Amino acid sequence: MRISRFGMVNAYLVREDDGLTLVDTAIPGSAKAIIAGAEELGAPIVRVVLTHAHSDHIGSLDALAAKLPDAEVLISSRDARLLAKDKTMDTDEPESKLRGSYPGAKTRPTRTLDPGESVGSLEVIAAPGHTPGHLALLDPRDGTLICGDAYSTLFGVATSAKVNPRFPLPGFATWHKPTALASAKTLRAREPTALAPGHGPIITDPLAAMDAAIAKAGG
Repeated sequence: MRISRFGMVNAYLVREDDGLTLVDTAIPGSAKAIIAGAEELGAPIVRVVLTHAHSDHIGSLDALAAKLPDAEVLISSRDARLLAKDKTMDTDEPESKLRGSYPGAKTRPTRTLDPGESVGSLEVIAAPGHTPGHLALLDPRDGTLICGDAYSTLFGVATSAKVNPRFPLPGFATWHKPTALASAKTLRAREPTALAPGHGPIITDPLAAMDAAIAKAGG
């Protein structure tokens, strides 16, 4: 289930055998809508996965953690530092400025994620570039790729490696565009049947649109 705030910022509820996985928490003030979505699906939220630490993806984390004290909270080990407001860079990372808002959160991860792990049915895929530790999640049951901000679909499918003039936010907030472009190609190679972004509608049969977005970004 896609939960969209103002048609612009998404969170997702994914059904699992033990309940629901929530992917991202959207902007502040989204907890009520997310809880209502879980009630509509008739299952509890048992884990919260964050694709990255930008404010529009972790904005309701603290509010939800207060309402869901038993839920796991999961994020990449790299962006866990950004969630804790640690903006120091690793020596092997490109010397590029961190962009976008990193307000941090009081809530700390229950554990951190590495590429290749599974969260419920979802496969964790490294997709750095927009942020250093950005993740995507592939559901092998139906081929849906929850891609965070690696791609957006609002006013056209675009990678975060190039600013989309019609919706520039993901591009403006991207840390390192060459890395973001490489990640966009990695995700395209997984041949998803549906693209579920942090911003914009879910796109089915997205491969041609992903190819065009990569080409526009110089890939």
